[in-house]
Amino acid sequence: MPPKPKITREMVIDTAFEVAREAGWENINARTVSNKLNCSTHPVMYHFATIEELKLAAFDRTDRFHLEYLMNVSGNEEEIMLGIGLNYIRFAVDEPNLFRFLFQSGYAEGNSLLEIINSEGLVPVLSAMQRGMNLDLDQTKEVFITLAMFVHGYASIIANNSLDFDEKLIAKHLERVYTGAIFAIREEMK
Repeated sequence: MPPKPKITREMVIDTAFEVAREAGWENINARTVSNKLNCSTHPVMYHFATIEELKLAAFDRTDRFHLEYLMNVSGNEEEIMLGIGLNYIRFAVDEPNLFRFLFQSGYAEGNSLLEIINSEGLVPVLSAMQRGMNLDLDQTKEVFITLAMFVHGYASIIANNSLDFDEKLIAKHLERVYTGAIFAIREEMK
């Protein structure tokens, strides 16, 4: 009889991520994860003392996935900025369960927008924006906050099935907000 495959911590986290992706974060538990892994609940609970710890690990995995998704853009600097904003909204369309996990589950509590804007995870986004707008970091953060509020609002409405995704219309609105935010910052500089 061949030895049973070893269930690693990463396998459990990846499976919890898949449960969140397919059925929502609320369905992450020892039974759903072990069923997807075709094992008993023992390996799941061996790696995680509580389901809450597993959900936090799955949340971190989802957050990394989200950042990769956002940064998958190309083009000139302005197209990159608009692309990041559209990807944020598109994420809510493509991955509504993961979007709700990240932004509506309460697991990100304690991270206000002002804390997030100063986090290490946002450095790649802010750096791309700063290059594209030719502004200093504080000005870039001001533009980011304006865009974040707009983009998050659109994405939240879409993720909760209250609005259909119309990429052309949303891109037009996003470009207006982006242009207006930059204009306002430059006017303040005068």
